[in-house]
Amino acid sequence: MNDTMDDNDLFAALPLAPKPMDAPSSPAAAPKAETPRAAPSASPTASVMASDSEYGASSIRVLEGLEPVRMRPGMYIGGTDEKALHHLFAEVIDNSMDEAVAGHANFIDVHLDVEGFLTVTDNGRGIPVELHPQVPGKSTLEVIMTKLHAGGKFDGKAYETSGGLHGVGVSVVNALSDLLEVEVARNRKLYRQRFSRGVPIGGLEELGEVHNRRGTRVRFHPDPQIFGDHAKFDPGRIFRMARSKAYLFGGVEIRWSCDPGMVPEGGDIPEKAVFHFPGGLKDYLAATLGKDFTVTREIFAGKTEKTGGHGAMEWAITWYGGDPLVHSYCNTIPTAEGGTHEAGLRIALTKGLKNYAELTQNKRAKEITTDDVMISAVGMLSVFIREPEFVGQTKDKLATVEAQRLVENALRDPFDHYLADNPNEAAKLLDWVIERAEERLRRRKEKEVNRKTAVRKLRLPGKLADCSQNTAEGAELFIVEGDSAGGSAKQARNRTNQAILPLRGKILNVGSASREKLMANQQIADLIQALGCGTRSKYRDEDLRYERIVVMTDADVDGAHIASLLITFFYQEMPELIRGNHLYLAVPPLYVIRQGAKTVYARDDAHRAELMETVFKGKKVEVGRFKGLGEMMPAQLKETTMDPAKRTLLKVEIDEVDFEGTRDAVDALMGTKPEARFRFIQERAAFADNLDI
Repeated sequence: MNDTMDDNDLFAALPLAPKPMDAPSSPAAAPKAETPRAAPSASPTASVMASDSEYGASSIRVLEGLEPVRMRPGMYIGGTDEKALHHLFAEVIDNSMDEAVAGHANFIDVHLDVEGFLTVTDNGRGIPVELHPQVPGKSTLEVIMTKLHAGGKFDGKAYETSGGLHGVGVSVVNALSDLLEVEVARNRKLYRQRFSRGVPIGGLEELGEVHNRRGTRVRFHPDPQIFGDHAKFDPGRIFRMARSKAYLFGGVEIRWSCDPGMVPEGGDIPEKAVFHFPGGLKDYLAATLGKDFTVTREIFAGKTEKTGGHGAMEWAITWYGGDPLVHSYCNTIPTAEGGTHEAGLRIALTKGLKNYAELTQNKRAKEITTDDVMISAVGMLSVFIREPEFVGQTKDKLATVEAQRLVENALRDPFDHYLADNPNEAAKLLDWVIERAEERLRRRKEKEVNRKTAVRKLRLPGKLADCSQNTAEGAELFIVEGDSAGGSAKQARNRTNQAILPLRGKILNVGSASREKLMANQQIADLIQALGCGTRSKYRDEDLRYERIVVMTDADVDGAHIASLLITFFYQEMPELIRGNHLYLAVPPLYVIRQGAKTVYARDDAHRAELMETVFKGKKVEVGRFKGLGEMMPAQLKETTMDPAKRTLLKVEIDEVDFEGTRDAVDALMGTKPEARFRFIQERAAFADNLDI
């Protein structure tokens, strides 16, 4: 293998996960919604009769114990991919963090061994081991590990605030591990029980007396039947997840370790580390920003304690010249999609700045909006509340209405005092936000003119063919490769709301290009101008001229490479466009299969084989392969790829939970260091298949 890596076919390696949109997809195969199905050969009456005769009491299956988790893991951990795999660790360490936040533990050990086992140990109270009163003959530990909705966080007596809410976390981990072992040191005695795929291996063992030890130790290994034979924990990701827990609660010390050889050479992940941030979020944010420019010298930070049954919170916010990024948490659970607590933060900061503007009689501030305040904000928000409500089991978004009021009220007075005590800093911040507001209004006015003249500005052959509507809502921009594909797309589109922008071959790899080279590139300049929203710190979502940006490339290696280059461009220059759910990938077919008057399209070889075994089984068919979108008739392109009623789109998302890992992976794959790409290939070569060589 050469010591450099070609940029071809990097799309599959980028950690920006595409998710199905516009049409459902099977979890075991690529999306199928755009492919019409053949009508059944049997008569409808015969089908109904056969179905009725087969449907009876024996057709109804009752899932026992943890069977639902193993049958439908996506309902509990969001899937079976790498993100879901690492969610197992989050479920286990969250239990230990709940003990720490409740004041019963002050350290947590995290260890990853060479066999792929992950161990989490705390010095909390330890899981109860006595017989459970509701389940005769079984210990409380076994009930917790093998029963869904069994836990100590339902009545609010054992935990005032907690990350676990539904009693499914550790039992889900147990169900999805081929081996899990729990040790409990409680009342000076040591107990142990082992499980395999959610089923106990023997009963609870009493191992004898222990001294100077208490708490719970969980050691588990993810089940290859669920996650695949090559599913292994990423040391870097586990390291970052463990570290993030420490700065969310200053009263806990988290000790990280992994076996020698687990960390790749040249990496920045140590074999041992201790995380303890007594200064909390403020210290962590200051260390993260380092010497980066900030609008104000002092970080707006503080915390409130739990009083009168109300929740507690901690925050650290500042403003700087980079891309906006606010991380939020509820009961130490990362809420990557925000929620009501973030809404309270935004409202409090906006009201505070507007009130300060009135006090200082600054009339320029009357046009300030929440987006103007938050467009360059960076910081962290952590709340602790009783019985929070989340959207989904993976808890990516907080839905508790009370959290908005809690955060808003808690921040109001401290932010007013922060501004009043630092008048010079407050004036700089207010001027900064006003500039953002004035720039937004100026760009809105320019947009009204530019929209009508965009086609004239981009006069080069094969350039933007804009849609006729003047609003961004519902408008779509299809980025296609080449004039041939562009010609077909222009004829296939809905001229009212679908615009076409053809590219001349592969665009510049912005991951390895200098800023000067990027700005001098005509294709990128055309793309930025067509979108109208600016880049990096000047990005304005409200100025985006289209609701959806759809990358529509050929279904081959070159097409995937072009898609990866475009995704890299948007990730580096317009990350908020991705976070705003504006970026999608089209799924064009690779084959057309005909049998008589019937025509069906197949996305790839696997889909074609499936159709041959189902729809066309035993029939003589004609199979054609599209060499590119330019070879498709406009009617075919519209039917398979552009018609919202029949197409499938993949939404591109950023993994906010492991944001640092995502950024490192993009830098390694698309950056200026070939040795990083070489190392990336070496580490993952064993998992590669379906190579196009």
